[in-house]
Amino acid sequence: MSGTIEEIRSVIDGLRRDGTYKIAPVIDGPMDTVVKLKDGSELINLCSNNYLGLANHPQVIAGVSKAMEKYGYGTASVRFICGTFTIHEELEREIADFLNMESATTYVSCWNANEALVPTLSDEGDTVISDELNHASIIDACRLCGKKVQRLVYRHNDMNDLKRCLEQAKNSRRKLIITDGVFSMEGDLANLADIVELAKKYDALVAVDDSHAHGVVGKTGRGTPEYFGVSVDIITGTLGKALGGAAGGFVAGAKPIIELLVQRSRPQLFSNALAPMTAGGALAALKLLKNNPQLVTQLRENVEYFRNGLKKAGFEVIDSPTAIVPIIIGDTAKAIKLAEKMREKGILITGFGYPVVPKGTARLRAQISAAHTKPQLDKALKILTTIYRR
Repeated sequence: MSGTIEEIRSVIDGLRRDGTYKIAPVIDGPMDTVVKLKDGSELINLCSNNYLGLANHPQVIAGVSKAMEKYGYGTASVRFICGTFTIHEELEREIADFLNMESATTYVSCWNANEALVPTLSDEGDTVISDELNHASIIDACRLCGKKVQRLVYRHNDMNDLKRCLEQAKNSRRKLIITDGVFSMEGDLANLADIVELAKKYDALVAVDDSHAHGVVGKTGRGTPEYFGVSVDIITGTLGKALGGAAGGFVAGAKPIIELLVQRSRPQLFSNALAPMTAGGALAALKLLKNNPQLVTQLRENVEYFRNGLKKAGFEVIDSPTAIVPIIIGDTAKAIKLAEKMREKGILITGFGYPVVPKGTARLRAQISAAHTKPQLDKALKILTTIYRR
């Protein structure tokens, strides 16, 4: 065996020794608030992005079936050749309308959408400015710009540091500020109102990845711009969380921006279009959200109930208006071990540690759904409290 493979094996052995090696559960059934594993056991699911409980909703399944009957399984083509179907156009119109934008285009994931947006919109003489805690897809998207684009990073939600970056970039041809709307590890929101105000002062564009916000944040689940009552230039998002939970991403914005992405973005030019059946399910999920705002209300009630239960039990919980509930444990190995013990008792939750989060801030990250019942949340609280105290 080559030395390179042996070196890689030693890395894996190190992960096992320090307790950070992760073993994913294998689910043998639909995604729901209770999932069945391949060994037949059933667990209450507290770690899914299925925020509105739509991943297995009958209307979403029907949307998938209807699209498959009409369009078949896949596009077998990229968009500009022969991979644009009428259902893509319908879904993109619905996304743009939902987010009050002129236009939208879809990708196979939001990772692709971010990697399409940033390099396509940036060229020599431009500057991209990114929050230090942005999602990995945004970080990689900025790196793809290469050396021809100035890349600046500001301290997390620090508006003075963002202003410093804008001052440094004031002579740039084009300035793009890009941020998560909801930061997935903390569950906190971008200071979007202040970001928009600074962007106007320095003539910069604002792009927000609202993947964890759509269907969750804002009065009707339209995301962080709705929550703060502001408008931004560009919104990226996913169809793999609240909006059906399958796959797919999108960029929404002014029509010229979307047209430029359609013409030049590499993930759309060189990768198959979103599968029609996935588009059909996402379209059904989006219509469900628009017609049933009580889903968002129910989600908020469940999140508040669970947060309050954790606080009463004495846990350190990061507050936020999102469905992400980080429970701070501190030590990485301890957080992962706690998650393993909970799985043994019928609760599926994930432990996160360094390097996913800073050292000393390891946590369990609970993600609540509108479909969770109070008895399910009560059982999870009881088991977590009992195991942690032991």
